[in-house]
Amino acid sequence: MNTSKKVWYVTGASKGMGLSLVKNLLEKGHQVIATSRQLETLKSQIDSKFAPFFLPVEVNLSDEYSIADSLKLGNERFGRIDVIVNNAGYGTGGALEELSAKEIKESFDVNFFAAIRVIQQALPYLRAQKSGHIINISSIAGFAPGTGWSVYAAAKFAVSGLSEALANDLKPLGIHVTAVSPGWFRTSFATAESIVFSENQMTEYDYLREYHTRFNAMNGVQMGNPEKVADVLLALTESENPPVNFFMGSDAYQRAESKIETMAEQMKAWEFLSSITDFE
Repeated sequence: MNTSKKVWYVTGASKGMGLSLVKNLLEKGHQVIATSRQLETLKSQIDSKFAPFFLPVEVNLSDEYSIADSLKLGNERFGRIDVIVNNAGYGTGGALEELSAKEIKESFDVNFFAAIRVIQQALPYLRAQKSGHIINISSIAGFAPGTGWSVYAAAKFAVSGLSEALANDLKPLGIHVTAVSPGWFRTSFATAESIVFSENQMTEYDYLREYHTRFNAMNGVQMGNPEKVADVLLALTESENPPVNFFMGSDAYQRAESKIETMAEQMKAWEFLSSITDFE
């Protein structure tokens, strides 16, 4: 494997998987531009010995100018940007009927549109280099959704769909794109700081609370080890032919595999109906 050092740009870096990724990349000798809305929190968690290789930047991911400034600072500091990791996001729980327009918009803004803004502002640097890798952190929920997370799943489906389309568009420019869909990792994602439930809760959907309670109960016992994420992403970025879709964690892999099998069965069962719209 090529062990060349890269310059990484990581969003949502002050906690959870993002923070673990940043720490491990620095330990392995890479240079990291890390964004957060809580800059002091981020700085306090990184050893000062990494100061020459670490650029923490306060960024509002809803503001394209804030994102553009952070990328410019990173490029000026390190001379290039090799890997973009769109990691920022949070869970949104609740039935679609319960969620307000504001709650839905905010979920899509952080989980989907923030990634679009980052990619748009990063592409001029990657195009100029004729190289780079965009890694969009989706979710297994963006391929095989669970019960009670309709809007979150929809946003992550959008992330995966965008990634697939971009992979086609950007390949001629030497830029790779991968949607990474994690399963459950032992981070703060199953806690109140990373999950928002609908303010309006209807008794007709009380059965969904069982799924939400089950999700919260997983905190601290998830199978995924966030300390191993850096090795996985490094392997993806060092590959000459990285996957466009990558399911991270054995639970995510098994859930995706099960869905693919079910889809194949359904397609075959309904193949007769799929073809009747053709001209004869």
